[in-house]
Amino acid sequence: MAKKKTAEERRQRAAALKAERLRKERQRKILGIAGGALAAVVVVGLIGFLFYMDHRSRQIPGMAEHEIGSYLHVDTGEKVDYEQSPPVGGDHWSAWQNCGVYPSPVTPEFAVHSLEHGAVWIAYDPELPADQVEQLNGFYTPGSYLLVTPYEGEMDGPIVASAWGRQVAVDSPTDESLQRFVRAFEQSSDVPEPGALCSQGVAENAEEVEAMLAGGGGEEQLPEGMDGPAEGAEGDAPAEGEGDAPAEEESDAPAGDESEAPAEEGSE
Repeated sequence: MAKKKTAEERRQRAAALKAERLRKERQRKILGIAGGALAAVVVVGLIGFLFYMDHRSRQIPGMAEHEIGSYLHVDTGEKVDYEQSPPVGGDHWSAWQNCGVYPSPVTPEFAVHSLEHGAVWIAYDPELPADQVEQLNGFYTPGSYLLVTPYEGEMDGPIVASAWGRQVAVDSPTDESLQRFVRAFEQSSDVPEPGALCSQGVAENAEEVEAMLAGGGGEEQLPEGMDGPAEGAEGDAPAEGEGDAPAEEESDAPAGDESEAPAEEGSE
């Protein structure tokens, strides 16, 4: 009788252990499912938060957004009638303005091409006090995708920052909207040619470009490269040691003498 009782106890104990094992397995599954669901909620929440922060960073007080319809290359020297002043995009010349600080106005058709590459153009009233101009110039550091220039056209404020399709006007270099605008849109991927160069382009100011165009009646008077890069050059990396800041103009004349006598054309 004792043996039967002992065997029965063993069976009961084994059944109890099995039941406990099954209970723990079910508990682990439940915890695993709950943990997975919680992780998914955290990931979705994090993604949502990042989207919210990105959206918030682009919601800058006073910023205007503009649809850019056409952004073709037009002949160098052909003036473009832009809808905004300063322009925020549109048709432009085939070369771009080197990013940097300029004490004189630059050519809008070159500057717009820089915007297409992800630059931010900080334009200011030529009558802006010198100390504020110095503060604006301080936004630029070597390698920045920034143009800082005076602007002689109409503007909505003494300082206007432009990126591709976006613009904000402020009264002071210390305005938080200006700082946020530069942080949000310098080298933005939301441009037609993200990652393209803002160097190895045009270093001359608008007055110098006008003089070159007027000197010989067309692109022939422009320094080599000002009429646009060679095919495929826009995506090339800058040469080692090459700076982005404006360079001094070396010569207003063409690089070499052209033959005065044209070759005789054959008859058709």
